[in-house]
Amino acid sequence: MPLLTNTNARPVRKQSGLLRRDRVFEFLVPDVVQELDSSQQTLLFMEDVNVSFDGFQAIRDLNFYVDVGELRCLIGANGAGKTTMMDIITGKTRPDSGSVTFGRNLDLLELSESQVVRAGVGRKFQKPTVFEKLNVFENLELAMADNKSVWWTLRCKLNSEQQDKIAAVADLVGLPDQLNNLAGGLSHGQKQWLEIGMLLMQQPLLLLVDEPVAGMTHQEMDKTSELLLSLAGKHTVVVVEHDMDFVRSIANRVTVLHQGHVLAEGNMDAVQQNEEVRRVYLGE
Repeated sequence: MPLLTNTNARPVRKQSGLLRRDRVFEFLVPDVVQELDSSQQTLLFMEDVNVSFDGFQAIRDLNFYVDVGELRCLIGANGAGKTTMMDIITGKTRPDSGSVTFGRNLDLLELSESQVVRAGVGRKFQKPTVFEKLNVFENLELAMADNKSVWWTLRCKLNSEQQDKIAAVADLVGLPDQLNNLAGGLSHGQKQWLEIGMLLMQQPLLLLVDEPVAGMTHQEMDKTSELLLSLAGKHTVVVVEHDMDFVRSIANRVTVLHQGHVLAEGNMDAVQQNEEVRRVYLGE
């Protein structure tokens, strides 16, 4: 006797990966970072760090320490290892050996780039990267340290505290009258200040600032000097810069890199009088 079959039964379809209810996609997983312990004087430790690229040793036995609230200037000729060093701190480059510790307890080498940001490290590159089609207020709003889910972004409404935060940062970076102006219409210096403001919206403990005054007018350089000095204490700031007059205007302590390691360290006068620095960096 033939078996009866239900001709109206719906065919069973194999679920695609996108439809599986038991799957959690990586971009939905919270980027959890252990809470930072910054109870001791030194915030950043880089010890015995080495990095080679295709046989070229970019960083060699590097030891570098920065205290909480310090404003440190980092100088060195092209190829000295300054960019590679910041790449290591921010998780972009993994060293061959050595350790990089943030506070007493965070091993930065175990964190992804996004986790390093969430841990409290902000980086500003030499060329300002702002959203030129958005106004200054919107740039600062997007950079705010808060929920950044798609749903929140589409439906969010800023509360008074968040609006006050944006206004305070805009005032700090010298752009209170530019909030409604498109970022693309700002001067080069103003774009640099806006990007620094965007970093501040993320409430970083450590700011890495790469050549902030390149291409600026003298007036803009003076304002940038005042801005960075105002951040010291509240934040720890490491500035990479080639303009020695600017470095002298802001630095209590200067580190000189040469061939991937620390050549000299101290105040600006001591560094400029160092014979080895004068020979390899100043060409004397």
